[in-house]
Amino acid sequence: MYHIRELKTASGHIAVQVIYYRNRKRVIFKHIGSAKNSLELDSLRLVAQDVIESTVNQISIFDDVKFDNLLYLDKTEFLGTYYTFLYDSIFDLITQIGFAKITNQFLLDLVAIRMLEPASKLRSIELLAIYFGIHHRRQSYYQSAAQWPDLKAKIESIVIEFAKKTYAFNFDLLFYDVTTLYFETFEEDELRKNGFSKDNKSQQPQILVALMVTKEGFPIAYEIFSGNIFEGHTILPVVKKFIKKHGVKEFTVVADAAMISSTNVQELLKNNINYIVGARLANLSHELIDQIDKNIAREDGKSIRMKTDNGDLICSYSSIRYRKDKHEMEKQISKAKTIIENPGKNKKVKFTKTTDERIEINEALIEKSTKLLGIKGYYTNLEEILVNNQTIIERYHELYKIEQAFRISKHDLQTRPIFHFKEEPIKLHLLICFMALVISKHIELNTGDSIKKFINECKKVTDARLLNKITNKEIRIRTKLNDKIAHYIKILNLSH
Repeated sequence: MYHIRELKTASGHIAVQVIYYRNRKRVIFKHIGSAKNSLELDSLRLVAQDVIESTVNQISIFDDVKFDNLLYLDKTEFLGTYYTFLYDSIFDLITQIGFAKITNQFLLDLVAIRMLEPASKLRSIELLAIYFGIHHRRQSYYQSAAQWPDLKAKIESIVIEFAKKTYAFNFDLLFYDVTTLYFETFEEDELRKNGFSKDNKSQQPQILVALMVTKEGFPIAYEIFSGNIFEGHTILPVVKKFIKKHGVKEFTVVADAAMISSTNVQELLKNNINYIVGARLANLSHELIDQIDKNIAREDGKSIRMKTDNGDLICSYSSIRYRKDKHEMEKQISKAKTIIENPGKNKKVKFTKTTDERIEINEALIEKSTKLLGIKGYYTNLEEILVNNQTIIERYHELYKIEQAFRISKHDLQTRPIFHFKEEPIKLHLLICFMALVISKHIELNTGDSIKKFINECKKVTDARLLNKITNKEIRIRTKLNDKIAHYIKILNLSH
């Protein structure tokens, strides 16, 4: 049985102690402090009672007082802050999407910290402890990380099931594009190869990443290729693999002009894959260009459809595009004239040609380009009776959503540059970034805010960590939730 003891000190103050008796001898369990006045004495009595309750769970005679929340300021130490609300929010979404089914807490924690502060995997382990108070051993990472890339198929299946349930995804329309991710090295290997870089890092080896998203822009699958592969050679193996894996019967893929070729078209048709792809009109024959020029009406929203070897070619006109194309063409012609007037520069530019080692204006190319000003082309195999021109154009323009996904991946999640040098860590890096991208895009689609804004708002909710040095207990006090956070909780169905 513990008791509160009060005694007068030599200085005239009142000391408060928690004591108990053993073999009829008084034993001081904890010295609480000394009070100079009655107010301090009352506080010390409450702290002493808190110590007794914490130790033996004794029922307090003060039923209306919660002693664990009492802090005596000179007996309290500030330990720092945690972003526990942010972690709990991300983990709620991890659970909603279904990632928790993989039952790998370490991997899921690395996904969460990737969204807060992208860093190396070992640095991420440190950040988990700093920001969330979550501790993982480095040795555990080395022991288990090599097996994590094998989870890719399961994770993609989880994402597709979530997309079906949440975004009514039914495989009818899929947007496809690729990007390059470069490495902080200049040494190549079987996977990391020099190639055409979308990041203007042509001297550094890279990999090619293909991403597939729904019409909303929600990512559902990805593939990795060597950095020197032509992007047009990736679409068929990726799409065919996806269709076979999921038993898809009717499928339409939307991709940009780089993905189309006569061979690709024939393969797509052979495999019953519908397509909507951009057309490079400048590569058309003079006969087709003349036909477009003669038949299209130069009015906004007007379009024509023509039969070609690559399927139906749909061409539409836009006055805004006309002004942009014309401005760009005039700028290029001006550059060409400057080069001709100053042949010493000998720089290759558009609208020039060389005849008998003499550079001159390419009038034929100017005439050809003039006929196409303001006109954009699209190829499709979808019959007009089923899908009209305007719908084809609208679907193609939704391709920007995959660019948004790449933006999130490259900038907010800092997928590149990549610092890994072996294939397995590279695959793991992409897996973590893909999972973080799925969560991020789900947040953006539902809140209307960027993932950066969401993270910054959630970081405003901190848990102050206070140590009660009397009871040796850590107490946490959370920032009051603002209206924006309340909106996030409601719209994302968070359990707070």
